Amino acid sequence: MKNTLLGNTGLTVSRIGMGVLPIGPNQRNMPLGQGADVIRYALENGINFIDTAQYYRTYPYIRKALRKMESSNAAAHPVICSKSLCHDRKGMQEAVEEARIAMDIDVIDIFLLHEVRTGQFSLRKGAWDYLNEAKAKGLVKAIGVSTHNVDVTEDMAKEQSCDVVFPIINYTGLGIRNGEVPGTAAEMEKAVSLCHQAGKGIFSMKAFGGGNLTLSYQKALGYVLSKEYIDSTMIGFSSEKEIDDAIDFMEGRMPSDYNPDVSAKKMWIEESDCEGCGNCIKACQSGAVSYNERGLACIDESICLTCGYCAAACPVRAIIML
Repeated sequence: MKNTLLGNTGLTVSRIGMGVLPIGPNQRNMPLGQGADVIRYALENGINFIDTAQYYRTYPYIRKALRKMESSNAAAHPVICSKSLCHDRKGMQEAVEEARIAMDIDVIDIFLLHEVRTGQFSLRKGAWDYLNEAKAKGLVKAIGVSTHNVDVTEDMAKEQSCDVVFPIINYTGLGIRNGEVPGTAAEMEKAVSLCHQAGKGIFSMKAFGGGNLTLSYQKALGYVLSKEYIDSTMIGFSSEKEIDDAIDFMEGRMPSDYNPDVSAKKMWIEESDCEGCGNCIKACQSGAVSYNERGLACIDESICLTCGYCAAACPVRAIIML
């Protein structure tokens, strides 16, 4: 697997990273050992960049995978990114400590403000101030934001203390926002390019639009990997086969007509459990969740990113991924 420098951070990362959200409780809820083995398989096959988050609840999988790697005297420690939705200093301090303790890692390579929306960066100043403090203390190496928003990405190009940006980008523009309205791939490309020119490390998310573009697998992955201003792209893996596919594409072994079978992948709401609270609607940035005629949540599968954010927001666990 080809590696590259992540902006000016000094971190060397694989061109494809592993997003661990799919193996955790918000999506497939895999047994600990099974999920850890998927992470270890990625690491053993040259993927050295791991993305997680406080609310993914996947730290135990990473910790177990790292311990298995250590016991087998495998390769060097991977680059690990985590993030938190916290807004204030205290919450972010607790989030960083939780990550360090739960993964048994003294220094977190990258820590981000998670899912920054339009106008939120200034509102989360307390959390950002703590990330700067944690970096100064050597608890984290690089800090930044993850976002679906073009305007937020543009702002980060001018934020001197921001080291990395983790934006959504795919060839259709699925899931991209610009302020309070849908954004385009071209708008995000321009914003990401500005960040790259400013020396920010860029790693992208949702190359496959949360699974909706997987039937155009090679076009979707080729699009993000062809952009010189994107250092790495995160793919959510939950099986060795998915990892093999990505590596085959990277190494030019994938047949030109190949596309993975994703026909069964979807988010599903159990109406008998749904309370109609609206938390899932608020959590969905793509606007795929709404109320049906019975006042219960329903999902428009044509624009759903299958990211699992709605499932995490549901207080009664009425939403699952099938």
